[in-house]
This record gives sequence, structure tokens and C-alpha cells, in this order.
Amino acid sequence: MARAPETLDRPAEDALGPEPPGPFREFWHDYRQNRGAVAGLVFLLLLVAVALLADLVAPHAPDVQYRDAFLTPPVWQEGGSWRFPLGTDATGRDILSRIIFGSRYSLSIGFLVIVLSLLGGITIGLFAGFFRGWIDTLVMRLMDVLIAIPGLLLALVVVAIMGPGLFNAMFAIAIVYLPHFVRLTRAATLAELSRDYVTGSRVAGAGLARLMFVTVLPNCMPPLIVQATLSFSTAVLDMAALGFLGMGAQPPTPEWGTMLADAREFILRAWWVVTFPGMAILFTVLAINLVGDGLRDVLDPKLKRS
Repeated sequence: MARAPETLDRPAEDALGPEPPGPFREFWHDYRQNRGAVAGLVFLLLLVAVALLADLVAPHAPDVQYRDAFLTPPVWQEGGSWRFPLGTDATGRDILSRIIFGSRYSLSIGFLVIVLSLLGGITIGLFAGFFRGWIDTLVMRLMDVLIAIPGLLLALVVVAIMGPGLFNAMFAIAIVYLPHFVRLTRAATLAELSRDYVTGSRVAGAGLARLMFVTVLPNCMPPLIVQATLSFSTAVLDMAALGFLGMGAQPPTPEWGTMLADAREFILRAWWVVTFPGMAILFTVLAINLVGDGLRDVLDPKLKRS
């Protein structure tokens, strides 16, 4: 008996070709083309894991002072010990443990700052783009004034008014980044309002809130996500700068900028007290920037790789 053709045994859907990849698989396929972005993502995920598991990973508590180990050098230097792999500071606290616990503060501060700026910027930018007129003019002139002031100076002024402290510094940095998200949201909203799908939603009877947050906002998110990722790294830097100037987190909080401020007078005779917190800031900011570059390549149609 003649054998039936194999095509008759296949499911009907196989004749239509392979199933197209899902959005996540397509995103990851494009993202992993940028090896630097993948390396940055791996480092950032490891840092997040270390921050979450700091109580288990850190060899010592961040605030415990060992009176027999003032300014102990790293383990590979003469006089160092495996008890303190990266050495100790002037009060006998383990630098490695303080860097590990400090990652919690730096990452959480940067994340909360960007969330506050993003939520405020999206809301104000949407209202400015939809209502136009005097509301749009007033909002944009106010944002122009804020952008004209150097970011760190503006943050220092806000903290000086509210008083030094961790949460006041976070609020100040959020104000610094607010204009960027407002302007970006407004520009994206104006571009989307001229599209046919917005006109169709209006004809269908969609209310203002639905038009703003359901119809228009999702199509404005790709550039906002890229901007938020890139601003995340600068928020970490600005928070470290405020801590270094004594206007951010206050001692004995193990925040990286505050650690640098505490170690200023020991730079020449104990290099490790400033080098390792500085390297933590350097590699964290570099990793976040690499992730942001990868997201920009994937989410921006003009830069998307073929």
C-alpha cells in the first residue's frame, strides 16, 4: 500500500509556518545583541541580589566597631586579615559589609527617586499636552526655570530649606529630574494626539481619563522607560554627592557617598577607605548606563538593530 504523504499527518496550523515569537522573546533577542548591555544587566541583577541578601552575605554588621582593627588594610596588603577582606575604616567598621549594606540604600534611593519623578512627570506632562493653552504655557515655563538651574545646586537649595536627611535629599533629587519627564511626556503626548487611533477613541466616546492613561500613555512609555533607566544612574551619583557634602544620609548610615565623606581625611594614609566605595559607585553607575543603552537600542525604532 502506498504511504500517505507526510503533509497529511501534520496539524493544519503547521501549514501556516512557525509561530511568531512572543514580545518577550523578541525583546530579549534584540537586547542580547548588545553584549555590553547584557553584562550590565548581569552585574545589576547580582547587585540587587546582594542588596536583598545583605544580612546573609555581609561578614559583619555595618555599624559594629572593632576596637582592635582601626584602619586595617585589605587582606592582600601587609597587615591585612581575611577577617576584613577589604579592610576597615577609622572606627574599625568592616568596609566590605558597609559597601554591601550600602547597596540597599543606593539602589532603593535611586529607584524611589525615579518613581517619584516619573509619576509626577507623567501626570503633569499629560495634562499639559491635553489641555494646552495657559496651562501648558505655565507648566513649561516653570519646567524651563527648573532646568536652567544646575541640578546639584537645585538639590542643595531644596535640602537646605527642608533640612539635611535621607528623605529630604530624595525629594530634592526627584524635583531635579521632574522637568525632564514632564517635557518628554508632553512631547510624546502631542505626537500621539494627532494619530488616527486617538481620534477614533474620541469618536467612540472615550472619556478624558481613558484617553490620557489608557489610550495615549502606553504609547508614550518607551522613551520614558529609557529616560528613567539613564536617570537612575545619575540619581545614584547625585545622592552620593549629597551624602559626600553632608546633606544626604547622615552617619552612621552605610551609604556610599557618606562613606566617602567620612574617609576624606584618611585618603593619603589609608587608600582603601575611599577607593572601594568609589569603585562601588563607579561600577553600579556604569552597569545602569549600559542597561539603559541596551533598552534604547531595543525600544527606539530608529536605533533598533535589524
